[in-house]
Amino acid sequence: MTHLRRISLIFTRISKAFVLALMLCAAQQTSASATLPASVRLALDAARIPVDAVSIWVQPVDTGAQPTLAVNAERAMNPASVMKLVTAFAALEQLGPAHTWRTEIAMSGRVREGVLHGDLFLVGGADPVLGYDRLWKLLRRLRALGIERIEGDIVLDASALRLPPHDPDAFDGRGLRPYNSGPHGLLLHYNTLLLGLYPGKGANEPVTLAAEPPLAGIVIDNRILTSSAPCGTWYRDLQASIEGGRQLVLSGTLPAACGPRTWSAAPLPPAEFGIALVAALWSEVGGHLGGSVRAGVRPASGTQPLFSDDSPPLAEIIRDMNKWSSNVIARQLLASLGTAHQDAADMVVGGARVASAQLAAAGIATEGLVIDNGSGLSRIERIRADSLGRMLVAAWQRPWMPEYIAALPMAGVDGTARRRLAGSPANGQAHIKTGTLNGVRAIGGYLLDRNGHRHAVVMMVNHPEAHNSAAAQDALLEWLWTATP
Repeated sequence: MTHLRRISLIFTRISKAFVLALMLCAAQQTSASATLPASVRLALDAARIPVDAVSIWVQPVDTGAQPTLAVNAERAMNPASVMKLVTAFAALEQLGPAHTWRTEIAMSGRVREGVLHGDLFLVGGADPVLGYDRLWKLLRRLRALGIERIEGDIVLDASALRLPPHDPDAFDGRGLRPYNSGPHGLLLHYNTLLLGLYPGKGANEPVTLAAEPPLAGIVIDNRILTSSAPCGTWYRDLQASIEGGRQLVLSGTLPAACGPRTWSAAPLPPAEFGIALVAALWSEVGGHLGGSVRAGVRPASGTQPLFSDDSPPLAEIIRDMNKWSSNVIARQLLASLGTAHQDAADMVVGGARVASAQLAAAGIATEGLVIDNGSGLSRIERIRADSLGRMLVAAWQRPWMPEYIAALPMAGVDGTARRRLAGSPANGQAHIKTGTLNGVRAIGGYLLDRNGHRHAVVMMVNHPEAHNSAAAQDALLEWLWTATP
C-alpha cells in the first residue's frame, strides 16, 4: 500500500468519524427538542435560542414521583438569582426557620449624672436586616437609660464574621449599586442609602431629593433634572459617583411622567457606612460624644452588657431575600452559615461548603455545583437542573416547607415575578424565583396545576439571547398548569 493511499484511508476514517459525531450530536439535539412541549419549542425558536442552551427539570412533588420532563438536566449551568433557592434551603436546614441574630450593646466604665465615662460597644451578630429604624430604637433606649454623653468612643464590632476583602466594582464596575455590597459582621441598613426622587412638572426643572437614613459626613450633590420623555426604564439615565471622598454626586434625568420614584446607592463600604450612620443617629436622638465612632473589637474583659436586640426569624428574612431578590441578604446568609466553621479564615468559603454539604446530606447530587457568594450575582456559580429540581422536592418534604414556599414570588401577583403570566390562566398558580444576568435567564420553584397537583419546575437558559427567553419560560409554566404531562 502506497504512502499516499494510507493517508487517503486515514483521512476517510477521520471524515466518517467526524460525520458520525455530527449526526450523533444532531440526533441528541433532535431528541431533546422532541421532548419539549411545542409551545416552549416555538418560543425558543422565536428567541433564536437552541435547545442545547436550555436546561429543564419538571417533577411532581409527591414522594417517589419520577421527573415529567428533563432536558439537558444533568448539565451544570449558571442559575443567576435562582441560586438563592439553594442558600435558603441550606439556611433553613442548618439554622431552622426560627433562628435569629443578636446585636448587643455593652459599655466600659461607669455612668454618672448622664455621662458614660468610658466607651460604648455596638457588637454585631451578622444580622442581615438591622435597619436604621431598629438602630434608632437601640440608641434611643440608651438615652432612656440616662446616657446623654459618651466621654469615650462608640466602637462598632463587626468581628462576628471573618471575611475576605470585597471589591464592589469586581462584578460589573458599578460599585455604588447596593446589589454589589458584600457581607459584614455589623451590616447596617443593607449598606444602602435610599433616595426619594420627586420630578418637577416640566423639562429641565430640578428633581427634589429626600435621602434616608442620615449619614454623617456625606454631602449629596443632586444634579438630576426632570425630562419630558415617556416613563420607560426610568432609572436608565441616572448616575451616582463619589467625588472628593465623601461627596455623592447624582446626575441624569427623570421623566415627569414617572412621578415620585425611589432609587438607591451604596456610597460607602459597610464599615464606613456604619460609622456614618451611627454618628448621625446618635446626634439625632440628642446624644453627645466626646470621642469618635470607630471600628474595633469589644475587649474580652472589662465591659458589661446593657441590652441586646434580636432580628426577625430566619423565615421572615428569607421572604425579604427571595420576594425582591436581595443579593445583600443572600451574601450575609451564606457568610453566616460559615460560622459553623469557627476556624475558617473565610466564612464565605465556609458557608459555601456548608451549603454543599446540606444538599449532599439530603441526597442531592452536587456534581458541577459551584457556590460563589450564594446570591447568584456571579459568573462562576453553577448548578444542575436535576439537582435544583430534586432540592425543591426535598424542601417540599421538610417541616419548614410552608415558610420556604411562601418566601417565593407569586407569578403575576408580587415580588420579582409580579409581571409574569399576565392574562394567563396560570396567573397566581406558581411560586417562582426568577434570575437574570447578561446571557442568563432562569426560573425555579413550584406550580399548582389545574387539577390541584403541585410540581417542582426549573428552567435555565445560558445564551447571548437569554433575555428573550421569558416567553418560553412562561410557556413551560402554562403547559404544566394544563396538566398535559
